[in-house]
Amino acid sequence: MKPRFLMLVLMLILVLCCASLTAQAPPAPPHPSVSTLGFSYTLPPVWQPVNAAPTSPPAKQNPPRLSRKKSRKQDTSCARAVFSARRGAPASTIVVVALPFACYGRTMTPQNLPGFAAGVSKGLKQHFTISTPVHGSYKLGSHSFWIERAVGVPKGQTNVRYTVEIACSILKNSAVCWMTASASAGGLRDFENGLVTLDGEQPVALVPENAFTKKPS
Repeated sequence: MKPRFLMLVLMLILVLCCASLTAQAPPAPPHPSVSTLGFSYTLPPVWQPVNAAPTSPPAKQNPPRLSRKKSRKQDTSCARAVFSARRGAPASTIVVVALPFACYGRTMTPQNLPGFAAGVSKGLKQHFTISTPVHGSYKLGSHSFWIERAVGVPKGQTNVRYTVEIACSILKNSAVCWMTASASAGGLRDFENGLVTLDGEQPVALVPENAFTKKPS
């Protein structure tokens, strides 16, 4: 399906770009290990939490449901960067962004995953020159994942090359994308091996080894 979330996607990518290109960002307090959005994500302690540039107003404690006729601008205000961290120099960056359904005003299903994730991928091209993309799909417990890996060169900074990887899933209460711009093999390995719990299921590595293995037809 054609993505309906272009403005949302551009906001998410802005978070990723700001975090990856501002290595001097001040440290932020550690994020809680268990998220109220239905998941947790744990990285090795070498990763430093950072403050990304604010792109949406703080989430309300009890956000109102939004009408489908509300503007895309209001839709984007529901998305939030719930985790961002960096390591090394040049910095590898990880950003986790969630779209809570209670704020967004509608609930997504696994059928919405390809369109939502493809929109995130499309948004990357606004800020990165993307080459050699590869795609995959996998399941962690009861949750389906869409994943893409590519070489990304930030526009205007051709001397820097990242491995850009995006993994997205639909949870019970939110749509979530884990994103990295990794400057090293170690950064990518930590991103993929980071432990996630999804809707109370057993913790597992975010990206399994066979994520990019072509499934038999």
